[in-house]
Amino acid sequence: MGFVLALMVGFWGLGAIFKVAKAKRRVLIGMTYGAVLLAHLVLPLDAPIRLATGGSVRPWLILGGIAAVVVAYRAVLRQLRAKAQSKVAEMSENAPKPTFTNVELDRYARHIMLREIGGVGQKKLKNARVLVIGAGGLGSPVLLYLAAAGVGTIGVVDDDVVDNSNLQRQVIHRDADIGMPKVFSAQAAMLAQNPKVEVHPYQRRLDADNAADLFADYDLVLDGTDNFETRYLVNRTCVALGLPLIAGALTQWEGQISTYDPVGGAPCYQCIFPKVPAAGLAPSCAEAGVVGPLPGVIGAMMALEVVKEITGAGEGMRAQMLIYDALYAETRKIRLKARADCPVCGGGA
Repeated sequence: MGFVLALMVGFWGLGAIFKVAKAKRRVLIGMTYGAVLLAHLVLPLDAPIRLATGGSVRPWLILGGIAAVVVAYRAVLRQLRAKAQSKVAEMSENAPKPTFTNVELDRYARHIMLREIGGVGQKKLKNARVLVIGAGGLGSPVLLYLAAAGVGTIGVVDDDVVDNSNLQRQVIHRDADIGMPKVFSAQAAMLAQNPKVEVHPYQRRLDADNAADLFADYDLVLDGTDNFETRYLVNRTCVALGLPLIAGALTQWEGQISTYDPVGGAPCYQCIFPKVPAAGLAPSCAEAGVVGPLPGVIGAMMALEVVKEITGAGEGMRAQMLIYDALYAETRKIRLKARADCPVCGGGA
């Protein structure tokens, strides 16, 4: 028996020296064991081979049993190890990633310290998707403050290019940006201010064909445009999709802001402005002029309403309008009511 065992050990050692695969060496040893076992089972008790290999089959059966137990034990260990590694990998993949990096925690610390915002509110800002219509006077401060506040995804729609006459009030653009599409100039300024946000520029004119598809990707819309045709389109689309709309407007020394949201119990824009004003009654900034810092004041207010809307802090501007008279440093608020005959929201229904 010792000779056969020594032979098996020799097979294994020689195989290792000649770099024979372990599987092949196991097969060779298994064949040797099988031949000895077969000889004990079929040959007579006094056969020379049986006598030379121990004379009895029992030791070989015991040896085979031990070997089978060892092989089975190692197989179970491999299976358990593989399962454990798979579980660890799964836990690593599914482990909650840190909400904020250390850089972000430091950047938004003043927000997080506010009990009305805190870490939960800042996380809501990071997960929010806000669409801004217009990258001009109102859009400039809005976009910069939304990026600074950490609003995760910001879309900006504008088909215009930066003009020299814009720079008196549109502070997101620079002299070197003249001739560049406003959405790309704004995107560059926002990412320079906060590379942690995602900016989607849409260099196009908003129209009935693309508005719904565009708005559907966002949670909240801001309107900073200067023409009633676009304002009415934005309002109709927001009402149809159930999106809150924060809108501002400017003229000369005066600005206004309100949140239009029939789903939230507020009137829509067309409830308050049912018809386009007659020519000359509501001139654009290009026609009537506008004092430079005024868009910054109203735009900053709009950005603040976004932060409140997303985080749930304080009281928003639903069903009320804030009017700011910069010439006399006066502000006033008026209550707004939905119109039952509104063709867009049907009185807030």
